[in-house]
Amino acid sequence: MLPADKNPSCPDCTSAPAAATPAIARRDFIRILGTAAVAVTGLTPFQKARAARAEKQSQAEGLVFELYKSLNSEQRKKLVRPWDHGVSNGKGTPARLLTHNAADGKSKIGEEYNKKQIELLDRIFRAIANGDEGYRQLSRDGRFDASNDFENIGALIYGEAVEGQKFSLVFCGHHLTVRCDGNSEQSVAFGGPLYYGHTPNGYAKTNVFSKQTKAATDLFGALDADQKKTAVLPGRWVDEHTGVKVPKKGAKVPGLGYSDMTKEQKELTQKVMAEVVSPYRQEDGAEVMEIIKANGGMEKLSMAFYEEDKRNEKEPWSYWRLEGPGFVWSFRSLPHVHTFVNVTSLIS
Repeated sequence: MLPADKNPSCPDCTSAPAAATPAIARRDFIRILGTAAVAVTGLTPFQKARAARAEKQSQAEGLVFELYKSLNSEQRKKLVRPWDHGVSNGKGTPARLLTHNAADGKSKIGEEYNKKQIELLDRIFRAIANGDEGYRQLSRDGRFDASNDFENIGALIYGEAVEGQKFSLVFCGHHLTVRCDGNSEQSVAFGGPLYYGHTPNGYAKTNVFSKQTKAATDLFGALDADQKKTAVLPGRWVDEHTGVKVPKKGAKVPGLGYSDMTKEQKELTQKVMAEVVSPYRQEDGAEVMEIIKANGGMEKLSMAFYEEDKRNEKEPWSYWRLEGPGFVWSFRSLPHVHTFVNVTSLIS
């Protein structure tokens, strides 16, 4: 289960120099989905793909090691937590996997880190984004939404950020939870559940994730009347308060199955997938596709649109959910964007 947002309240708002890296194009999406992993003796395809990515991911992780080494004893007491923090007697969700809607505790970057460390944190954040456009989306046009500034979000380290040890650097702020963990979290994309959002209406072009809304709307518009009876469901947004349950292998999920879509509709679903992973570094986006493939492929996913309230032609749904075995991407567009993501391999 995706942990519930630890700070769920959110005001209804009405507005709101890394080298560029190309976003994942559709041809790359298909390649990731359909090609075999590099040959590494004795490993599963998923493990082979993780091994092949390790060197490419070294930039951000190397900066985390540098940051960790620079912390003084007082900073370590405040800003570094054990890997299994939050677990009691083997039970409970580790704190490193919680999602947040504000800085977690006393972890504000501008208050707890020195100038050099802030520069390192900024470089790390940019390194886990997919170039300038990915950074623009994750930073909400550089304003970090209601946080207003990078230094107002939080940053905590779980574990020991040194070579060979498990660690996770967690950034959290308003409408934001992202991580850098060097694949310490086994079989989980992005190092754990994501939370992202932006205060403008999700259909408005001023929302940095409006392309994600448009991609889903394009798919919705391509469904015929009978398909909409299957894909469009009643119900209110609940993920923010209860967390998102990740379907198990073989679970029946609501909505229109990918396997029941036409060729055009499948291509539009692929476009939705490519769009939602595009803000994150390509290695993380590739991992999502590898996990989907390991869990049975796109054929196991379903797309559901939730009306919530009476909708109109311009805003035909309030939120959508793409889900299947080990995968949930739950995107609310109205009154503004809130999104919860959990992608877990069900194959060891």
